[in-house]
Amino acid sequence: MKSIKIIQKKWLLILFLVLFIVAYRGYDRVLSTKTAHGIRQARDMYAQPKDTIDVVFMGSSHIHCNVNTALLWQEYGIAGYDYSAAEQPLWITYHYLKEICKYQSPKLVVLDLYAPARFKEDYQYQWLSDNLNGMRFSFNKLQMLFASCEPKQIWNYFPAMATYHMRYQDLNEEDWEYLTMSKNERAAFKGFTPYFAVVPQEEPELKEKLAGGITVKSETYLQKIISYTKEHGIDLFLIVTPYITTDDDEKVYNRVKEIAEKNSLEFNSTNYDYSEMGLVFETDFHDYSHLNLLGSNKFTDYLGKELLQRYDLPDHRGDARWESWDRHVEAIDQEIEEVLKKQRGF
Repeated sequence: MKSIKIIQKKWLLILFLVLFIVAYRGYDRVLSTKTAHGIRQARDMYAQPKDTIDVVFMGSSHIHCNVNTALLWQEYGIAGYDYSAAEQPLWITYHYLKEICKYQSPKLVVLDLYAPARFKEDYQYQWLSDNLNGMRFSFNKLQMLFASCEPKQIWNYFPAMATYHMRYQDLNEEDWEYLTMSKNERAAFKGFTPYFAVVPQEEPELKEKLAGGITVKSETYLQKIISYTKEHGIDLFLIVTPYITTDDDEKVYNRVKEIAEKNSLEFNSTNYDYSEMGLVFETDFHDYSHLNLLGSNKFTDYLGKELLQRYDLPDHRGDARWESWDRHVEAIDQEIEEVLKKQRGF
């Protein structure tokens, strides 16, 4: 009789734990912020069909605002995913890389270097929630957290609910839709977040030829990323996506070029290729730092050609396992159409 009670208690405990996990996951999916500047990029990576992402684009918002994964698929057959977050420092990128390799086997990592050129603090908090909250809990996430926070700041970001537990006051239709959205529906999101504003910019005049300016922490994690990709047989392409750069930024990119050459890596700062990709400074920018949709299409077309020239990448168009990229194209087309309707006043 005593053993029966022990078994009953054991099963009740298991049932309680299962219900708690289900309830917490539901709570998390409803209340968590759904920004497309890091959180959805990280969350919906887990919804992607296993081993279908051939190219993972990594870095700051310059990736998910400038690299149009729908166009890359439609025009070049490249199965890419923008796995990035706002102002993402390289120590977070390193742990993102380790995370995606648990679920995917990318052939190529394309890494943008804007963040280490522009942001020099060893702990960067402004967009930290967007970088942290989309990733599942794991030892890798704990390591990322401790690399990103001073000890006294940890409890402001862990557990994730510490950053959004009062959001119940601001819940909207999107929160409830995401709760019931299937994994298959989420797979159509590939990270791309288009901007639509048109803000004219002045083309920068580049003079700086010196190399330097990258922090010790950033350079350390860049070397970690290089070592990780080499150990796992992944090609690494270092880039700078187009924006209104400065001489101070270019110092960092000159140092990155030295690191790339030392490690036999490809590197391309596209700030020297504005005219080659046909960028027009009066029409193609959302702000000084990001391209709008028109500009991102021009840059992505340029990038697609670059990738196929430099790397041997498969074309999976027409393959049923990659049908979520077809749905991704449809979703982006629909988003563009809705924005254009609003701009026309319909």
